[in-house]
Amino acid sequence: MADLNTTPRPASTDESWRLATLDSYDILDTSPEETFDRISRLAKHIFRVPMSTLTFIDGHRQWFKSKQCVTATEGPRATALCNTTMEQNEPLVIADLANDLRFAANPHVTEGDRIRFYAGVPLRTPDGTVIGTLCAMDTKPQEHIRPDDIEALSDLACIAMDELELRKVARVDTLTSLLTRGAFRRDGGHAFALARRHNHDLSCVIIDLDHFKAVNDTYGHPVGDLVLREVAKTCRDEIRNSDIIGRIGGEEFALILPHTGRDGGMLVAQKLRSSIAHHHIPLAASKLIVTASFGVAGLDRSIDDLDALIECADKALYSAKTKGRNRCELFERPIDARFGGARRRVLKAGRISLSNGRSTIDCTVRSLSDEGAGLDVISALGIPDQFALQIEADGIYKQVRVVTREARHIEVAFESASTAAAA
Repeated sequence: MADLNTTPRPASTDESWRLATLDSYDILDTSPEETFDRISRLAKHIFRVPMSTLTFIDGHRQWFKSKQCVTATEGPRATALCNTTMEQNEPLVIADLANDLRFAANPHVTEGDRIRFYAGVPLRTPDGTVIGTLCAMDTKPQEHIRPDDIEALSDLACIAMDELELRKVARVDTLTSLLTRGAFRRDGGHAFALARRHNHDLSCVIIDLDHFKAVNDTYGHPVGDLVLREVAKTCRDEIRNSDIIGRIGGEEFALILPHTGRDGGMLVAQKLRSSIAHHHIPLAASKLIVTASFGVAGLDRSIDDLDALIECADKALYSAKTKGRNRCELFERPIDARFGGARRRVLKAGRISLSNGRSTIDCTVRSLSDEGAGLDVISALGIPDQFALQIEADGIYKQVRVVTREARHIEVAFESASTAAAA
């Protein structure tokens, strides 16, 4: 198999622009949504194949916002068929991947699902930037592909982009009447700036409904939509008019609580958790009870922007879900992670350099400061505690040490004595 690290990359300036454009849609790592699932289902039906994905590509991976009959949620960018579609910036149709020299040895063809047929079209923004693909796949070759099918796939890709464009400007989520993700970030950012400027307390609460997929699978999407509306109303009725609440994912909500510290944020979260758990959602023949998990974080001097505060609350939410759900957890900063200084949220392509550059691993830089960075990787397993990090767009090549690690994320501190500019 070819060396994965020789996969062509766009010029660094083009890639930096592409990642910044992708970041502006705020779509990565959000929950599945029926709006996009309809598009991937139609793509599958058009080509009469078992698999389809709506894919976005960041610095190191392809990530599936929607998928049909595909088990993975993401995979390495280097071997992704969709990465080829994105980089050539035009539809890619391969009747039999096993007979194409470019793809015959690709692990998606030789292992796993053993894909043989692939048809993908770019997800293109109004200015022409490609941020992902919509594709259809089969485990059998497809020799007779109609041009009309490719045109229909391209139309569906345009519909997906139209939806993303509308979300950038919309303030109110039509289903729940809460703020959209973008509007929540704008209003929350303003509240954050005021709290920082005037030294006021501020806290963030992230809410995720427990086992929501089972609700949709058991009762259908109309009942799922009813659950979201009822939970949104329950939360809205329990908070102050000055509090900011938005729907930031499929079944995920977020709160910004001005003039409220972390302990006060926990009290609000506990009240909302109890209200949701005791609210009976009316159905035709019965009543449905749902629960939610909560993560809470308070503003402190180490948090430089709203995104960092949300990230802290999200880590607390993860803790609540791993501890059994239907509970509230407060973010506690690990002692060994207090190295960073002010972090800014970014989305940049990076490379982990090992053995003096003899091997590399693609990563996506998600946060950055003068003293450290947060890196997303396909797997942190096997990554040593010390390595060199390259961020080509910023001319950075630094020796780093791992401070904390999770399954797909590592926090690193820059080694000040070995900082050097990239060649």
